[in-house]
Formats: sequence, structure tokens, C-alpha cells
Amino acid sequence: MLIRYEVFVQEQRVPVEEEQDLEDPHCVHAVAYDERGAAVGTGRLLRNAHIGRMAVLAPYRGRGVGSLLLTALVNEARRRKYLEVVLAAQLHAQAFYAAHGFVAEGGVFLDAGIEHVTMRHALTA
Repeated sequence: MLIRYEVFVQEQRVPVEEEQDLEDPHCVHAVAYDERGAAVGTGRLLRNAHIGRMAVLAPYRGRGVGSLLLTALVNEARRRKYLEVVLAAQLHAQAFYAAHGFVAEGGVFLDAGIEHVTMRHALTA
């Protein structure tokens, strides 16, 4: 939660009441750690096959942390035999998700005042 607070609430100015929800206890959480054992990134897989709350601390961006987290969550979705995963990508991250097999659909929408697009990724065994 501290990573999400730093990235979403402090950095992106998302209201804390919008960042927090009641889904966390029901999600599979992925956490990335640095060489010292400090958490530097996180993401979650919801029960409805949505991936969300992907966040990496600024000093660790561009170093593969997000890719590791996303791959772990997609692999967990495969393990659970989900047919696809869906996420709401911030527009600046759309190319990142596309590089991992996600395809945009529909138009741009606002979530917490930030432009997003829905993206899907069909899963195979």
C-alpha cells in the first residue's frame, strides 16, 4: 500500500479515497523487491480477471520491474485458467501494455481525473 500511496496519491494526485477500495483482501498481489529487500513495485489481480494498481517507484521505472510484475500477474491468471485479462491503462503506459500483448479497445475515459483506455489480453495455456 505504501508504494501505491506514493505513486498514485502523492505523485499523481489521486484522492486517497479513490485509490483505496475493498478489493485488496480478495486479490492476488505481486510485489517486486530490490537487492536490499525493499518493495519497489506492486500490482494486483482481481477475482474478475482484471489487473490493476500497477505501480513502480520512480527510481525503478524503466528497469524491467513493471514487466516482471505484469508477467507474474498474467501467469497467475493463466494458472487460474482465466481466458483473458483486462486492465485500464493510463494513456502514457499504453505502449508498455501493448508490448506485453494487450490490445486497446474503446475510447479514452477518465478515472481519478487521469486518461485511461481499456486493454485486453487473451490467454492461452
